[in-house]
Order: sequence, then structure tokens, then C-alpha cells
Amino acid sequence: MKDLNQWLQAYGESHQHPKNKLIHWVCVPAILFSIIGLLWSLSPISTLVLMGLSLFFYYRLSLRLTIAMAVIFAFSLIISHLLADYLLISSLVIFFVAWLFQFIGHNIEGKKPSFFEDLQFLLIGPLWCLAFLFRKFRISY
Repeated sequence: MKDLNQWLQAYGESHQHPKNKLIHWVCVPAILFSIIGLLWSLSPISTLVLMGLSLFFYYRLSLRLTIAMAVIFAFSLIISHLLADYLLISSLVIFFVAWLFQFIGHNIEGKKPSFFEDLQFLLIGPLWCLAFLFRKFRISY
């Protein structure tokens, strides 16, 4: 299994252009929230199971980033609860708009999205954003 730095480096290879990075820093969290919202709308129990499996994957890479992701997951569930009446439609809109911008970003970059090579990169995107924030604030991960 790759370690965290290998995953982040591999993900970062197709995210070098400043505009693509900016798009990803906005759209990756939006996509994460929208996926949680979509899943929660369909099956809350399945959502919790998938979150648990994701956290286990993250734990094998970094305890501190796992804790941060758990907080993000909890925050997403709170927002999902608050938007319950509009959760499905708002999640769908966010999902499609954010993915549209992701593909625009990759067009600017001139490289295909990382997950075309390995679906696990869908789990790495949020860590890539968090790792950037951790480095910015000089927090080790």
C-alpha cells in the first residue's frame, strides 16, 4: 500500500496549474459534501458504513488527517440534517456543478483526473486539500 506522501505526490502530479488547484480546493469539498448528502438521502446507515470504511483507509495513512476528516464528515452530516427537505436536489446540483468545474480545471491543466487511473484517488482528493491546509498552518500530519 502507498504511504500518504506517495498518494499526495501522485495526486498532485495532475494538479499543478494554479487555476486547477483553486478549482479543486473549492470543488473537492463541495463534491465530498454532495456525495454525503446524496448517500444520506438514500440510506443513512450505508452512509455511516462508508464513512467508517473511509476513515479506516485514512487512519492507515495519517491519524491527524483522519481526525480532521471525521470532523468534516460530522459537519457534513449536521448540514445534511439541516437541509433535509432540500438535501437530495441540492446535493445533485452541487455534485454536477462541482464536477463540471473539476473537468474544466483538468482541461486547463491538460491532464486527465487522477481517479481515471485509480478510484482510490477519489478518497485522496479531500486529504490533498487538508494536507495543504495543514502545511499552510505548519501542522504536521
